[in-house]
Amino acid sequence: MVDSSKTSCHKTKLGKPMYRISKRFEISGAHKLNLSYESKCQEIHGHNWIITVFCKSKTLNAEGMVVDFSHVKKTIQGKLDHKYLNEVLDFNPTAENIAKWICDQIPCCYKVSVQESDGNVAEYEVDE
Repeated sequence: MVDSSKTSCHKTKLGKPMYRISKRFEISGAHKLNLSYESKCQEIHGHNWIITVFCKSKTLNAEGMVVDFSHVKKTIQGKLDHKYLNEVLDFNPTAENIAKWICDQIPCCYKVSVQESDGNVAEYEVDE
């Protein structure tokens, strides 16, 4: 017989329970960077950005979700996809700045990953 006190999960052993979701999607967009040094990135160029949004909550909403996956995608893709980001955003559209902006747009978001090209990824994470 298995001792249930040793196999069941206890809040005191595992910490506070938390629901977590992530949503990954792609957007296409162009931008140019305002830099203090010479770079080809100062010219208009585009990327197929891969965005991953991470959200968490101790409780679920009335629908039983942390946040609706389609809400995450629509909020960000609707604003940025197939756009010239310098005209849509009011800051220098680096991958780092875009990651923070996305995090600020989504309820319960604590982390965002923005991949602008293979091997180039920026992350923003809320420091708790």
